[in-house]
Amino acid sequence: MDNVRRIPHPTADQDGLNRTSPHDLEAEEYVVGVVMHDRQAYEQCSLLINREDLFVPAHQLIWDTVAGLVATNTEPHPALVRAEIEKQGQLHRVDGGNLIYKLGTHTISGAMAPAFAERIAETARQRRYDAHSTALKAAIDRKADGEELAALVADFQQAEQLRENTGRGPSHLTASLLDWGTFFATDFGAIQLLLGKLMGPGQQITLVGDGKAGKSLFTQEWMWRMATGQPFLGDTPQEPLPILYLDAENGQEQVQERFLSFGAGPRNMGSLRYASFPPLRPLDTAGGGADLIALVKATGAQLVVIDTVSRFISGPENDADTWLNLYRHTLLPLKRDRIASIRLDHFGKDKERGGRGSSAKTQDVDHVWELSYQGGGTLALKRTHTRTGIGPDQFTILRQAQRDGDNWAHGGTRHVPMTWEDEPGATTGLAAIPGTVEHIIATLDRAGLPNDTGNRVAREKLAELQVPGGNNKIAEAVRRRKARSETPGFDVSPERFPDPSPTTFPGNVSRNAPRNEKTPGQTFPGNVGETPGTPPVPHVPPSKRGNGEGTPEQADPQNPLCTVCHTPLPSFRANRGYDTHLGCDPATGSHPDKPTHGHNNPDEHHGAA
Repeated sequence: MDNVRRIPHPTADQDGLNRTSPHDLEAEEYVVGVVMHDRQAYEQCSLLINREDLFVPAHQLIWDTVAGLVATNTEPHPALVRAEIEKQGQLHRVDGGNLIYKLGTHTISGAMAPAFAERIAETARQRRYDAHSTALKAAIDRKADGEELAALVADFQQAEQLRENTGRGPSHLTASLLDWGTFFATDFGAIQLLLGKLMGPGQQITLVGDGKAGKSLFTQEWMWRMATGQPFLGDTPQEPLPILYLDAENGQEQVQERFLSFGAGPRNMGSLRYASFPPLRPLDTAGGGADLIALVKATGAQLVVIDTVSRFISGPENDADTWLNLYRHTLLPLKRDRIASIRLDHFGKDKERGGRGSSAKTQDVDHVWELSYQGGGTLALKRTHTRTGIGPDQFTILRQAQRDGDNWAHGGTRHVPMTWEDEPGATTGLAAIPGTVEHIIATLDRAGLPNDTGNRVAREKLAELQVPGGNNKIAEAVRRRKARSETPGFDVSPERFPDPSPTTFPGNVSRNAPRNEKTPGQTFPGNVGETPGTPPVPHVPPSKRGNGEGTPEQADPQNPLCTVCHTPLPSFRANRGYDTHLGCDPATGSHPDKPTHGHNNPDEHHGAA
């Protein structure tokens, strides 16, 4: 751990003598001292060594702090280094700051720094070989067979080769140069996007949404299908991709329930590796970045999911330095190795401004996707930021789920793209999802109600059939049905949900929908039981007047009419299910005779309870 002093551990050589791991203390002190004064010296040394090449933990801390200053385009200085370490509460690791001033005072010139960095790189290499030999001896002592020993050697050699090829040592300089022939022969527009067409190989994206959108539910199915070579969002299957999913948001019982509902099981998880509440250090620190890279190498992952990113950082979300540190310590090493990543994030207080926290969090990603719940199982997925512009910019998605008694049906939950065939009137799509305007229309059609049926009769019929629907959606359904006689055909306006009523959403407990004893259970896998769709319609007692053929209505469906005086009802009465003014009510007014006071002025009733 970074906060524990590393004690040089004795190892026995063939002569039985004790020694410490190879290291060059003098070279480390000179290099750490000069980089606190000279940005160019740091940049030159960083081409030859990294923090892991330094043996002393205090030197690693100083190196990381200088790296942070350079990343923010700040010229380093010992006083600034001390201030940054003090801000982190880590001064005790550098002798209260005395080590900083000691190393910063007795230093060398910037031009000499690379020579000492090469000495550090060489002793670090010796130290790695020393650790490898110790691991081999330990394996031999426990009677490991030849295959295990060969695997240890192969893994070590592969790691050393990867280190050489990805940026430490002289090859780093030439590795970054473009080969013009290969470069211009590459058709970047023809690059195969990953399953779902939301990102390309090696890209980094952010998926933003509020707590009711079901980001985890969507991403979990997406990753499972990608790791098992299945189709998703209308995209054809691809070769399974090794995926590492980091989850510090969802309990294991929720995760199990959701994967079972997708159709997953112990024998068909493919190349998906799932880390539940992993003990990683914060990813905006050098230690956390090293932890994640080690886990990625152990799993062979080519895509990493961070759910949710705010659970994996230590700095304030509103601080730009937090996201710069996250990029420097974690996302940059992933991108350098062509490993894709997906960060799940929450909306801020103002959804128009995207994810919460500093705007710096979106500066390093290739795409930002926003997921919003539209009601009735419908999701809108929209790309708000992009570097490449490759691929579609938006999707309309249907979230479908089936119950099997008290549990979710195995394989009954999925996300599918909505097409025009899913529009009102179809046997699938929105018309099959309780709580949507389309479902209300289909229900009233099946019940045989005429197209000119009014709000009151529609509410009574829906209550009789125990079909959920809020007042606003019932009014919209009535308007659409009445419009049929004037304009044949279905209304396919994009404004399908002008005012979505409160519903329960996947992955969350509704704050508005009441409990319903007649429909126990959950609304989607991994959630507390609630009534699916919109809250049930309260029972409306039959009126003592009217012929059941509908009531006269003005053109505006947002202002239902009183069934007695035929003038608009105040919204607080209509929203509670009343169909008369207070003065027209048989229990409080002059019903069924015409009221004796001012019904022609609807404003007189606005203050009624």
